[in-house]
Amino acid sequence: MADRPDVISIGDIVTDVFIKLLEDQAHQYSNEQGEWLAIPFGTKIPYDTVETVKGVGNAANAAVCFSRLGLASAFASNVGDDQEGRDMIASLSQNKVDTRFVRINPDKVSNIHYALRYKVERTILIKHEAYDYHWPHLRPTEIPKWLYFSSVSQHAMEYHDQIADWLEENPDVKLAFQPGTFQLEAGVDRLKRIYQRSEVLIVNREEAVTITNGNYHDFHDLLSKLHELGVKIAVITDGPAGAVASDGNQAYKIPLYPDPAPPIDRTGAGDAFASTFIAALIKGNNVTGALQWAPINSMSVLQKVGAQAGLLTEPELEQYLSKSPDSYKIENF
Repeated sequence: MADRPDVISIGDIVTDVFIKLLEDQAHQYSNEQGEWLAIPFGTKIPYDTVETVKGVGNAANAAVCFSRLGLASAFASNVGDDQEGRDMIASLSQNKVDTRFVRINPDKVSNIHYALRYKVERTILIKHEAYDYHWPHLRPTEIPKWLYFSSVSQHAMEYHDQIADWLEENPDVKLAFQPGTFQLEAGVDRLKRIYQRSEVLIVNREEAVTITNGNYHDFHDLLSKLHELGVKIAVITDGPAGAVASDGNQAYKIPLYPDPAPPIDRTGAGDAFASTFIAALIKGNNVTGALQWAPINSMSVLQKVGAQAGLLTEPELEQYLSKSPDSYKIENF
């Protein structure tokens, strides 16, 4: 175990239970409020399969991605004092993630989420336990080059302040921020110090609008407003349309990497994109190099159930890149 990690990922960790619904037992429909999944109420519904994936979540997925790409990856999180918690720690260790900063909370249970899979999409039933969040005291030899901060629960607002304080004391450490649901709901004002300190912010298009109140149809407006918050490198993913990124001087766009087969499960595709982008930067790539790497790992994750099974090693990623079609290229915009 290396004392000094390249990156410490921070966020909640969960066990995901995937329940695959039979296509003739559910119905998908749209209205002005969005996409909906409907199943019969007050009855028993046959299902297809169940698959349990331990040790996942935005930051945990990132930690495994970093390790898979050859970085010294550590993880800071909380689990309950139960078998689920021990199993999640074991899963991370099996993926060569340093778990010394994972705190076991006495008399607490670990997070379990239930994902209803219907075709290639999923609806996830979530609950984050109220842990006692505390940023660990790091020895000088344990201070990483980067922090990767993602989804934590609504019970962890003061935890953000602790991390912001620590970052002020350690100005050489770079921060990547991929905000989760509750962090977006907390608002920019509450997390102003985190946004200001972000070397990289990675969000999807809808999240960028939520954060900035910018123009959904104008990427330049959204990117500019993200930079105004203090973000040095802003990245916005846009589903099937690919992604854009800006370093404050130049904006770039890239399409999706073509799927070799129809997607199986979309869980974790965004995490793979975000963490692969950061891994490329940690390894010395520039923004355009990172933007070429990220969609490849995202594509690979779509070909497996769960967020981690499809994560690639660096040689595997480079092999895909070497075989990429002419249409897969960076463009200035």
